[in-house]
Amino acid sequence: MTREQATSGGTELGGFLRARRAGMTPAGAGLTVGPLPRRRPGLRREELATLACISSDYYTRLEQGKETRPSTSVVDALARALRLEEDEHEHLRSLAVLAARTAPEPPTPPSRTIRPGVKLLLETLRPNPAHVVSRTNDLLAANPSGLRLLSGIEEWPVRQRNIARYAFLHPAARDLFPDWATQVRGCVARLRALAGTDPDAPDLTRLVGELLLKSPEFARLWERYDIKGRAHGRKTFHHPDVGDLTVGYQSMELEGTPGHHLITYYAEPGTADYDGIVLLDMLGSRPAPHQPKSSPQDEPTSSST
Repeated sequence: MTREQATSGGTELGGFLRARRAGMTPAGAGLTVGPLPRRRPGLRREELATLACISSDYYTRLEQGKETRPSTSVVDALARALRLEEDEHEHLRSLAVLAARTAPEPPTPPSRTIRPGVKLLLETLRPNPAHVVSRTNDLLAANPSGLRLLSGIEEWPVRQRNIARYAFLHPAARDLFPDWATQVRGCVARLRALAGTDPDAPDLTRLVGELLLKSPEFARLWERYDIKGRAHGRKTFHHPDVGDLTVGYQSMELEGTPGHHLITYYAEPGTADYDGIVLLDMLGSRPAPHQPKSSPQDEPTSSST
């Protein structure tokens, strides 16, 4: 998939099928292959078509975007043949619905407004780091430790603060995340999932276009077409101010503001990790002497970034 095609709705179904086909091995699909090496990794089109019990010509047209109305039974057969997990299967169904649209609805501009109650919630979660992100991971609001946790992001203007942009382009990110490669795969997967269902959204196309241009690592992961992300778990930070932190995290969708998620981090009180969180909160509460000036419309509230 080219950069121009990266967020084009007409190629998303074919792009997903190509990526998943390339990621499978004949042995993994239960096929017997000869001793000669193959020129390209993955399954051949005709092999996947056979596994899904559809014609090779029909499958080829699906990948090329010439066939845009696969039936539910075809989609389900392809999911079985590709051995997709449940969330990947559901994503494939969404792409099939998108491909069948003749006149896509214009995307609704996403809101950046944070409700007063959410701002209050961020404060009550202190000292635990917490922030609110948009569907494209724009950092819309944070409590003091939530902002300080992402070391160096406060150096950027408010409108530039985006967790995916930070992970790929900020020089501090690779040191902050000991498992940087895992972290960025999750960032790309969430953007890829959004591109499958809302490919023409201006906020998405701007961010993806920038990262494709500036980060070869992003471009490589974008081609993989992974769409699986995690909403909870544990993360380790190698933080320049408080040392190593291993904390739990939970992401929650905020009803009433589509696409907004509250992400909070936590540790057991009385542990070294909790002490590090408390120190982050204290450091984050101090005024920044060299905070970049924002334009009037970008001025944050006391709970926002």
